[in-house]
Amino acid sequence: MKQEFSTHWKESKQPRKQRKYKTNAPLHIMHKFLSANLSKSLREKHGKRNIPLRKGDEVLVMRGAFKKKKAKVIGVDIKKSRVTLENIQRKKKDGTKLNVYFSPSSLQIQSLNLEDKKRIFSLERTRKGEKNAPNKSTNK
Repeated sequence: MKQEFSTHWKESKQPRKQRKYKTNAPLHIMHKFLSANLSKSLREKHGKRNIPLRKGDEVLVMRGAFKKKKAKVIGVDIKKSRVTLENIQRKKKDGTKLNVYFSPSSLQIQSLNLEDKKRIFSLERTRKGEKNAPNKSTNK
């Protein structure tokens, strides 16, 4: 039986292989595809450029009809790679309201939900690793 997902796959220039990797990836890897940019203050604090989104994070919409709106993440669909935000809805013709789905690439994290100990630990671990790493600008 042929394996659907290769754990050893690194990269390819071919879009079909990139699409295949993304669609066949297991959920723990697909969660990493749900990363959104951090605000400048959070970037300096945590030493990272982006972090996977979680329920409870506060985000700013950067693109689309709801641009410049701040909202809280109320749902993350890992399989479909989309995020729903609190109080951002569209009205249907019959008057019912629907949640609008967002791509994580069009969102910027303003504040993190740090209730989970694992998330705090992973942020601290990367911050410690950055301090010990040699400065790239001095090693020319």
